[in-house]
Amino acid sequence: MEANRLNRTVKAAILASLTGLIFAAGCRQDMHNQPKMIPQRGSEMFADHRGARPQVLNTVARGQLHQDSYFYTGVVEGANGYREERDLMPFPVTMEVLKRGQERFNVYCTPCHSRVGNGLGEIVERGYKPAANFHDQVRRAQPVSHYFYVMTHGYGAMPDYSAQLTPVDRWAVAAYVRALQLSQSATLQDVPSGVQVKSLKEVATEENLPASDAEPWALPAATNASAYTNDVKQGNPAMAPARPADPKISIPASKPAPAAAK
Repeated sequence: MEANRLNRTVKAAILASLTGLIFAAGCRQDMHNQPKMIPQRGSEMFADHRGARPQVLNTVARGQLHQDSYFYTGVVEGANGYREERDLMPFPVTMEVLKRGQERFNVYCTPCHSRVGNGLGEIVERGYKPAANFHDQVRRAQPVSHYFYVMTHGYGAMPDYSAQLTPVDRWAVAAYVRALQLSQSATLQDVPSGVQVKSLKEVATEENLPASDAEPWALPAATNASAYTNDVKQGNPAMAPARPADPKISIPASKPAPAAAK
């Protein structure tokens, strides 16, 4: 009896030892102890004993080589040292570019600016601050890169859309805004020679559209904006930042350069 009990105890000890060896073999520290860089720690791998390596001079991270600064910013440095907007597209405007701009405009811009760009979209109709009307005298006079710059950085109550729109899409939307402006202010002199001009009624008839589609679009009044007195100190009905409808746009003038000594 005593011998059997001893044998069982020895077997249990042997089994426990084997089990421990198996687990120990599966928990080796070779990969854990391999040389590697740990943030905010020193290192014996380099002569200066720093784990964080200094950036290599004259190198640019992949995808960050923005050589064409105008394409990515929409501004250039003016003669007076201030940034200036330009009425210039950084690439040719094709019909594909305008279609892409129209599609992105309809997705992101129409809730405030409406499909026709008159600044009275559905959100404005519900009391939000009136958006810019692209067809007024101020906006028609602004350079095309102004729209790119505003989409990149925001303006007034409008947030920036740099996360939603890539730079090329922002330029496409800016080009489409120009097309919207031309659609509402074009004259017969703007039509290339040899191109037949059709009236809206003729187009509506050919497309089997209602006759009302050929009538001028009206500027609807905001739903509840007229119910409130616009107090600049209190903001607008939607409590958006109070800004003038047509802010003055100016570039600070620089002092004339001193005359060269004779």
